[in-house]
Amino acid sequence: MNYISTRNNQKNFTFRDVFIKGLADDGGLFVPKSINQLKKEDLDNLKSLSYKDLAAEIIYPFIGDFMSKDELSSLISNSYSNFRVNDVVKISDLGNLKVLELFHGPTLAFKDIAMQLIGSFYQYHLRRDQKKINIIVATSGDTGAAAIDALKGKSNLNVFVLHPNNKISPVQRKLMTIHEESNVFNIAVEGNFDDCQNLVKSMFNDEKFSKAINMSGVNSINWARIIAQSVYYFYAYFKVGNSQPLSFCVPTGNFGDIYAGYLAKKLGLPIDQLIVATNKNDILHRAISGGDYTQKKVEETNTPSMDIQIASNFERLLYDIKDCNSEVTKDVMSKIRNNAYKIDKSDLDKIKKNFISEMLDEKETVEMIKVINEEYHIVIDPHTAVGVGAAKKLGLEKNCVVLSTAHPCKFPQAIEDAISKAENLPDSLKYVNERKEKFEVLPNDIKQIKDYIINSV
Repeated sequence: MNYISTRNNQKNFTFRDVFIKGLADDGGLFVPKSINQLKKEDLDNLKSLSYKDLAAEIIYPFIGDFMSKDELSSLISNSYSNFRVNDVVKISDLGNLKVLELFHGPTLAFKDIAMQLIGSFYQYHLRRDQKKINIIVATSGDTGAAAIDALKGKSNLNVFVLHPNNKISPVQRKLMTIHEESNVFNIAVEGNFDDCQNLVKSMFNDEKFSKAINMSGVNSINWARIIAQSVYYFYAYFKVGNSQPLSFCVPTGNFGDIYAGYLAKKLGLPIDQLIVATNKNDILHRAISGGDYTQKKVEETNTPSMDIQIASNFERLLYDIKDCNSEVTKDVMSKIRNNAYKIDKSDLDKIKKNFISEMLDEKETVEMIKVINEEYHIVIDPHTAVGVGAAKKLGLEKNCVVLSTAHPCKFPQAIEDAISKAENLPDSLKYVNERKEKFEVLPNDIKQIKDYIINSV
């Protein structure tokens, strides 16, 4: 399979290029040049597979130049060997709603599902190419912990994680900062997640710097993340779809997790609505419901992983609705950078063929945690509460799956506010509260952060 950049579709890339680079040199995101849609008989052949076998079938066509199918199957099996449920994910009921629990990996977040596999991909790549890789990633709370767990202690690579200082939950921070491995570096940036993300993009776009340190990235802009996440949409459909289209409601900030659902739909999975659920940092809701894609000031909420105003993966959707015209997409992204872009009606109509959206404010989120606990004796994390609340507000509870993206223990204050009790860490992770943390606090300054990285590699 060949890949191109959303800002230059004249140059072809292999999956190996796409995986290691993460972001194209022109600042665009990688997408497949073309996608072959699965036929009904193909879907029928997939529906009885285990999660791991299904993952191999879905992922292999995207990475065939990288490794053999047998090698991929082995890596998938090893990557998911430390999950707390046999089939990687679990489906539970909330009345008419189904909940897809994605937090049974080592850091209690959906990011583990892609990140554990990506860690194995790096290890596979580095067996062939012994050149050291430096992975730089921005996190709004969960990506960093998942990346560190997947990459800690691995030879020939370092991982640098930028998180917004004092703007993620203590449990999220500790899951990143307690590790003693010499290849792990945590940077607390004096700013918000968008600042962290912009710093990482700036480093990717600095060709001299990125080549000097052999830079790579594992944020949701990395196409490997998208294809790994698309698998659980197939798995959920085969478990609960009953041969009729399903809607999926996804709490999202960076548009990566729900774009994986869009990819599944493009591959031929019978998906009805893709529901974008946001908190009050609602740029995606404003964009999809009315075309308003202007950035506002990021506000801190009890759903910190969605405290984002720059949804990086939205560029991939824009490329599609602009009829895969990379020059037009490049122009649109320039307008977005200048905060001067509004989605016109014809493009909005295209988006609404696949996406609808809703938002929950702080009060509604806490109330939803409380209501679910009272009705079903289940504790959900605040991000999942946003997903459940969005589906309910839209009246789309039937034939709908809400993605549950994190374990509630990662957000103790929100749970305490809702039900006046704490949700404890699983026994296997209680050591997190006892270990010493290690991280550097640095200003939102590209030069100082580059200097820190250069001096650490």
